[in-house]
Amino acid sequence: MRIVFMGTPEFAVPSLNQLIQDGHNIVGVYTQPDKPKNRGMKLTPPPVKVVAQANHLPVFQPKTLKDEAVQQELAALAPELIVVAAYGRILPEDILNTPPYGSINVHSSILPKYRGSAPINWAVLNGEQVTGVTIMYMAAELDAGDIIRIAETPIDPDEDAQTLTARLALLGADALVQAVSDLQNGTAARTPQEHDKHTYAPMLDKSLSPLDFNKPARQLHDQVRGLIPWPCATTELNGATVKVYRTAVGEETAAAPGSVVEANKKGIAIACGDGKLLRILELQAQGGKPMAAAAYLAGHPIPVCL
Repeated sequence: MRIVFMGTPEFAVPSLNQLIQDGHNIVGVYTQPDKPKNRGMKLTPPPVKVVAQANHLPVFQPKTLKDEAVQQELAALAPELIVVAAYGRILPEDILNTPPYGSINVHSSILPKYRGSAPINWAVLNGEQVTGVTIMYMAAELDAGDIIRIAETPIDPDEDAQTLTARLALLGADALVQAVSDLQNGTAARTPQEHDKHTYAPMLDKSLSPLDFNKPARQLHDQVRGLIPWPCATTELNGATVKVYRTAVGEETAAAPGSVVEANKKGIAIACGDGKLLRILELQAQGGKPMAAAAYLAGHPIPVCL
């Protein structure tokens, strides 16, 4: 099948690789423009571009898809299907309706829950025990198209959003090629979403970062997991703001919420609003690198509430 693939981050790479391995004719790969990164601000290609070039596929990086010349260029590729996986731009209806098989999307949630830009993070933030990937027909309304296929997976209670993203990328790639096969065979499902049950997963920002130890320990643990790798949960230790990368829910305590109960090689244990401890295991000081809490304590001793 002649396919135009649209994707940008690492999440999209397994889907592109699987389509290539299955022998589909990828007539074009659309991805975001190269962006300056790190301290040197060197222009860096998106992961999808790297894979496309390694496989000698034509790469397109328009700043917008609304330009008529861009749309004509895409139409000239004569795709039978457009596949989108975390491309990062909304497709105009004129593009959605270009291919005879339509345009389909690899969305990292079980729709209609968690429509939007950060479904993996919000599933973890909300303490969900199960998530998945939905392959759906794209529609004018964001993430509201009919469903072709859903693949589910449990979320480990200590799994962070970054690790889960990598797993869902592989799960989504498998579901995608099955959906493409169904489309080719004329057996693809087209199940309307239950729109009245939809929830939204908005973009993340740093206002979500501060830990409030009046909340239950489990909720804070989920906050830490859900904000990895960005923007990361934060807290203050001895007046210094640190990013919190890894935690564990500990035993019960009678200490007041926010009290540091332990600060030793096991980590930094802080009392929470439900009478349990949250143990910080890995953190990062401003201007420093992520490190074990025990290593941090070697240079930043913290008084313990007795």
